Amino acid sequence: MNWKDGNCEYRDGRPAVEVQGRTVILLDDGLATGSSMRVAAAAIRKKDAAHIVVAVPVAAPSTCAEFAAEVDRVFCAVTPEPFWTVGQWYRNFAQTTDEAVRELLRRAADLSSRKAA
Repeated sequence: MNWKDGNCEYRDGRPAVEVQGRTVILLDDGLATGSSMRVAAAAIRKKDAAHIVVAVPVAAPSTCAEFAAEVDRVFCAVTPEPFWTVGQWYRNFAQTTDEAVRELLRRAADLSSRKAA
């Protein structure tokens, strides 16, 4: 991911969504150590979100418990023991391409702008 002037290349020039005073739900495919989610939560906290919610389908039990103290709400659907990797809980854990992410975000922006019109 490349950052330039505070704009992520995935937004293709679209402005960042305003999160101040809003509830923000952060989703991921799972939490092992939680380091990426912690960075995301810290970035959202700096933008003064009203509430931060973390939701994942699978997580290490200890990581899920730690997040309970770090965000307003945390939802970990499954916290199996033993837990070694997120990928072990998926049949297909293939990497999503940057282009696929850009396309999904573009579609979401298109839907959002149509609803606003």
